[in-house]
Amino acid sequence: MKKKLGLALSGLLMAAPLVLAQTAEPLSAAPSTLGEAKAAQEATPTSSLDSALFYQLLVGEMTLQEGEPAAGFALMLDAARKTGDVQLYQRATDIALQSRSGDAALQAAQAWKAHQPTSREANRYVLQILVALNRIVDTTEPLQTEIRLAPEGERSAALTAVPRIYARMADKKLAAMVVEGALAAYLNSPATASAAWTTVGRMRLAAGDSNGALGAAKRAQAANRLAEGPALVALELMDPKQPEAEGLVRKYFEGNTGALPEIRMAYARALLDAQRYAEAAAQLQVVTREKPELPEGWLVLGSLQLQDNQLAQAQTSLERYVTLAQQQTAEGERNRGLAQAYLSLSQLAEKRKDYAAAEGWLAKIDNSADLTQAQTRRASILASQGKLEEGRQLIRKLPERNAADARLKLNAEVGLLREFKQYQLAHDVLAQALARNPDETELLYDQAMMAEKLGALGEMERLLRRVIQLKPDYHHAYNALGYSLADRSVRLPEARELIRKALEFAPSDPFIRDSLGWVEFRMGNTAEAARIFEAAYKAKPDAEIAAHFGEVLWALGQRDRAVAIWKEGRMINPENETLLETLKRLRVKL
Repeated sequence: MKKKLGLALSGLLMAAPLVLAQTAEPLSAAPSTLGEAKAAQEATPTSSLDSALFYQLLVGEMTLQEGEPAAGFALMLDAARKTGDVQLYQRATDIALQSRSGDAALQAAQAWKAHQPTSREANRYVLQILVALNRIVDTTEPLQTEIRLAPEGERSAALTAVPRIYARMADKKLAAMVVEGALAAYLNSPATASAAWTTVGRMRLAAGDSNGALGAAKRAQAANRLAEGPALVALELMDPKQPEAEGLVRKYFEGNTGALPEIRMAYARALLDAQRYAEAAAQLQVVTREKPELPEGWLVLGSLQLQDNQLAQAQTSLERYVTLAQQQTAEGERNRGLAQAYLSLSQLAEKRKDYAAAEGWLAKIDNSADLTQAQTRRASILASQGKLEEGRQLIRKLPERNAADARLKLNAEVGLLREFKQYQLAHDVLAQALARNPDETELLYDQAMMAEKLGALGEMERLLRRVIQLKPDYHHAYNALGYSLADRSVRLPEARELIRKALEFAPSDPFIRDSLGWVEFRMGNTAEAARIFEAAYKAKPDAEIAAHFGEVLWALGQRDRAVAIWKEGRMINPENETLLETLKRLRVKL
């Protein structure tokens, strides 16, 4: 019993430091007169914790220690009601929550709120318990109280936090309806309209109501054009089928000297996801100019510049990122970003044939999660020096803990072989993998691409049609098959339908647009082809798109412009096979 008593007393003193404020005074501080003694007695706070109540609390804590939470809860709640002590109400509520008794927790929280109606803490307990009990409709009043009790300067922040409260609700539509009703008074107030409509937009978005979310974001921005919330909702809605959403994002930036670089960074990422690389790069340039101390902007910009073969600019951006990232304190995020930067810098050095520098950058990677990428780059460096087999062995010796590791190794080896034009070897490696997994769409697609490189066009078509059969939304297969037919000028109507089907799944993909332009050109629709290529090349300046665009311009008699486009393409990638073949076939020397 002694041990249990110690535990009980510990719990009591931690949970309910009620009114034991009366402490013994040192003798030197004792009142010297009767009047002083009387005044001191009147000034000393008296305790509502009499011996009977103290015993009740003690028994309650002991009951909890003995594994009887219901009895302990009842004693604690009764003590809270007798004393009106806030900490006892909270203790009773926590006891019920810990024992997973939602109804009892709600009872205690409501009693606490009734005793202290202006307490945000008590009201929050009621609100959160109702949400946990999935009693969505009953949350209207405590939600309104939460916003009303927030200090005026914090009210917008309180409104913005509402979607997090309802994030785990199963019935998202009902939650959105309840929240919108509860916030009715704040939707038309100039001080809160923007934050309130932003919250409504987020709730509608969570409920799958994209049009409703866009409408709410518009009203939020109309109330405050400079507010971040509407722009963030619009960013989540960005889609070719919802063009107005991007308009809201752009409007946020217009003339807004206080626009957050983090939002522009998110916009750049959305553009990258939509494969609108040139526009993304323009936004990143603004980010790095307006907030040069933001590391992420330099990393993404450098990666994009490397992809576009802007080697000097990429080197500068990536090295700037490394300098900034090394000053960061968030170790996990820093290490991931540094690993990506080191890999990119290694690739840059390899492109300059500075293999020692390339290996030096790789040696800086100490994150095991990036080991496969690092080893793949090392393999590429070896292959560049005529040691292809050594590079393959380097990849094959990587640890293989699970199926995902095995697939990474396979992709790395096939990628290495493809990079160095060892198409038959890549075909053989993929054939072995397909023998183990005959219906894996990614493997089938990769094998189809190798078959095309080897001139086995019948095999390529068979494999791509199998991919489409297994995964009807695999747009790469439609595009590859359609482009292959167009490039050979066979079954052109079918080729156009295949490419249009691919565009249904990826309407913004500039490479699929390139395929559509090519089939229109093959069908004799040269002006339409030029229009398509113009947009595709603007969205993604790429050597292959440049090759096709230049040929169409050449056919239209715009030869100076065609040469200019081809020169740009050669600057982007001087080794692009399509560009080199086009120039050779048309007997053009740049």
